[in-house]
Formats: sequence, C-alpha cells, structure tokens
Amino acid sequence: MTLVIITSAWLSIRTRIGDLTLLARVGALSRTIISSLLFPLLLCSLLSTAQAADAPSVLRFGLASAPITLDPRYATDATSQRIDRLLYRRLVDFDATSRAVPSLAHWTALAPTHYRFVLGQHGRRFADNSWLTASDVKATYESVLNPVNASPHRGSLEMIRRIKVIDANTVDFYLDRPDPLFPAYLVIGILPAKAIAANRAFSDRPLGSGSFQLVSWPTQSKLVLQRRRDGQRFEFLYVSDATVRVLKLLRGEIDMLQNDLPKELVRYLSTREHVRLQRGVGSNFTYIGFNLRDTALSDVRVRQAIAYAINRPAIVKYVLGGETRLAGALLPPGHWAADAQLRGYAYDPQRARQLLRQAGYSQRRPLRLTYKTSSDPFRIRIATIIQQQLADVGIEVRLRSFDWATFYGDIKAGRFQLYSLSWVGIKSPDIFRYAFYSSSVPPKGANRGHYASAEADHLIDAAENSDDLTQRAALYRQLQVLLLKTVPYVPLWYEENFFACRSDVVGYRIAEDGNFDGLNTVRRVSDSSKRS
Repeated sequence: MTLVIITSAWLSIRTRIGDLTLLARVGALSRTIISSLLFPLLLCSLLSTAQAADAPSVLRFGLASAPITLDPRYATDATSQRIDRLLYRRLVDFDATSRAVPSLAHWTALAPTHYRFVLGQHGRRFADNSWLTASDVKATYESVLNPVNASPHRGSLEMIRRIKVIDANTVDFYLDRPDPLFPAYLVIGILPAKAIAANRAFSDRPLGSGSFQLVSWPTQSKLVLQRRRDGQRFEFLYVSDATVRVLKLLRGEIDMLQNDLPKELVRYLSTREHVRLQRGVGSNFTYIGFNLRDTALSDVRVRQAIAYAINRPAIVKYVLGGETRLAGALLPPGHWAADAQLRGYAYDPQRARQLLRQAGYSQRRPLRLTYKTSSDPFRIRIATIIQQQLADVGIEVRLRSFDWATFYGDIKAGRFQLYSLSWVGIKSPDIFRYAFYSSSVPPKGANRGHYASAEADHLIDAAENSDDLTQRAALYRQLQVLLLKTVPYVPLWYEENFFACRSDVVGYRIAEDGNFDGLNTVRRVSDSSKRS
C-alpha cells in the first residue's frame, strides 16, 4: 500500500507540471525516486513466497482497459475489438498498406454492384465444432444491417442491398451502388446463424471460429481464453494503474503487457534483467474530439485556437518519446489514401490567443470547458498537461476522469465538450463516413461530435462513387485537408507500440495497429529450452 501511495503522489506531481522544460528536469528526480524508494520495496516483496505468482501453466496479459463486449457486431472500443479478433474469423484482412486481402474468403467482382465470396477451408470450424458456411456469413451481416439491432457498424454497410447464399461455400453480395473498395468493409467476425436465430448473448458468450475460445469471464477484471491449437490458456487481467501493472509484471503476477505506460516506466523496464521489451511504430490515431453542438465549440476559431495551444512536440519528447509520430490526419503515413504532407497544427500560443479574442473571449470573459478522459493515470497525466497548455492561452479547463466503461458510454452518448481517445486498427477509408458524415451520428455511426459539413459529405460521396482508385485516393486527401481546416478533431499523434514480457515468454510480434495477434505464437519456455 505504501508503494502505491508514493507512486500515485509522484504521478500527481508530474501531471501538474505545465512547463515541459521543467518536466524534463524533474524526470531525473523521478527516476531517482523510482530507484531509491519504489523498487527496494519491490525487491523485498519478490522475496515473499506468500505472494508468489501461480504456476506458469497460464499466460497472463495485463490490460489497461477491460473489454466491454465480445460480440463483434457491437464492439467499438479497442480492447473488445482486439480480443474479438482472436475469437472470430472475418472474410477479409489487410496488408501493410491497408489494402484488403483474403482471410476467410476470396472474392470476385462479377459486376460493379455484385461481389461473390468463396470461402476457403481454413478457419471454418466454430468453437462448438460446427462448420462455418455461407449461411453464417449471410446471417451475420443481415443481423448487422437490421436496424432493430442498432449495430454501430450498420452505417458503413448500408450499400448492401441483398445477400444471397449460392451454396455452402459461396455467398453473393448485391450493392445499391458501385464501390470498388467494398470487400474492405467486410471486417465483422462471423457468428453461427443458428446461434443468431436463438438470440445467443454473444456479448459474454462468444462463439466464433477464431484461434481462441472463451473459457470464462468471471469478473470485469478477468477474462480467460484458450488457444485452440494447443490448449494454452491466457488470462486477461484488467489493471487500470500503469505503475501497478508494471509491478505485477516484475513480480511475475502477469507475464505480458502492451502499451499504455508512461515513458519513464518503459525506460525502466528496458533495464530489468528478467524483462524483455519490444518497441515499434504505431498507426493508432490519438486525438481530441469536440461536441460541435456546444455553443462555444461550434465556432471553428475556438477549435483552431485549442489546436494551436497544444504543444504536441514537447509532449511527445518529454512524456511519450520513443517512436511516437505527430499526426496530421486520421490515416497514418503508409496508408494508400493518406496525405503524408499533413503535419497538423504547429504550436502557436500567440495565434491561439488571437483567435480566442476574435471569438469574443478575454481575461474578463474566459472560455470555460470540461475535458473528459479515462481514469488511467497515464491518460490523466496527458490531459493535465494539455489543461495547463490551454490555461496558458486563457482557456479554463476542468478535467473529469471516469472508469473506462462510464467514460466511453458518455462519449458514445454525446455527453461531453472535449475528450481524448484513439482510433485503433483503422484500415479502410470508410472510417470517414462512419466518423464524419453528417448523418452518421450514433447509433448509425461514430460522428459523436455531430460534425456537419456539406463539403465533407460531398467528398465522401464522390470518393465512394469513384471507380478510379487513384481519383478516390485524391478525393480522400482533399477530405483530410478539409478536416484539418475545420477541426472536428485535433490530430495529436500516432503512439508507439511496445510489448513487455517476462524473460521466459517468447514468440510475440508487435502489430503496427496494436492488435493481439502475437498471442497466436507467444509461448513460455523453460530454462533448458533457453539455454539450447
């Protein structure tokens, strides 16, 4: 308990430092505190056999946020989607440039509005040993398209007019308009038709044909899956505090963790003898979102002022570090439709103050906003630094942090002025319709800030209706320029990925989008195996 209290106090001090130059100097002191106070206590606890970790037959993965649902028709949070990817197979996947490639099925465009998908043989056995067929594909997508079910993914699939089963291995999709990118939209995990008809509660009783299956989900903080090929069990343990997550890794109470740690803890893990650390660039887009129905935030000058007031390079240098890249748009560099020239808003507090004055705000009439974030200490730290930077230009910000489920529920319901989140695993540019089209407000999509732009709608429609992929990419680039100018989001950065594990855990590969696919190959090795 003393250890946690000391660490929490130290984090609180760090998160309230507005001058990031001072933050750099305090960093040296923080490392001294960690070394001299925290980890001697940890060393004592390591010697305590009463608190030793369980037998190593189970591999334990520490999560910064718990999954919300294991039903791929409704999952929109990152943790749920990453775990659902282990439990379910889908028709398509993506290559390194985010172009669609076959997964469960190959496809042929028989006409501009007619696609045929032929299932392969791999990945077609559900966890209950039943065989996945074209009827299951049809039932899955029809359930998403049924407005009664209110799937948040329905909006990106509304061009589907009809689905027809040809035989057990073949299913046809008929569209109401041509769309050469259509296969890239078919990323929903396939569920059994019989279980859909029986109204099975997939949210906590998943049944898919993926490489993992559910063993139990006894509490929100513990989910147990089993790898189907070899029976290896994995426990996903929700540990919200980053410092506690690191301590559990050092103690052997968890075997792995990925991302969501402050810079100094990542650096510390890199020095530990019994810990292996991997790092890599990431593609997940972190941003600040606005509620454009709010009187103040409906003014583009206010949103631009906020963007100019945030010192992103300093935050990356002193808090994130590593291979974190500044973002100018939602699609990361390397994506076939990305605009690699977009850099986002430069740090310019003078310009921010000027825009605020133009919008009618001053010292006598300051702009006051509420900024929501999750209760994760790392996210609170970043939010606190942004709060101070906004204060420096005259914006008074009240921070409110919530447990993940409450926070995410508020965002989906539109109960916010400002918030920060990340889009993870974005592959297809249909994200623009889902997140920014005027009519894609929840539950039809994820336009949670109620952004409405006739020009943006036109560019999205024009891109989706173009048969020329080069022209389509150019239209999406125009759209991203417009979004940067009108600022429904402030693009922040693409956070780096890192994976830390005990030294006897091998075989994990980091994915650029931070998915958990590396769990398909990860394993524990004995000392003799390591020596050999």
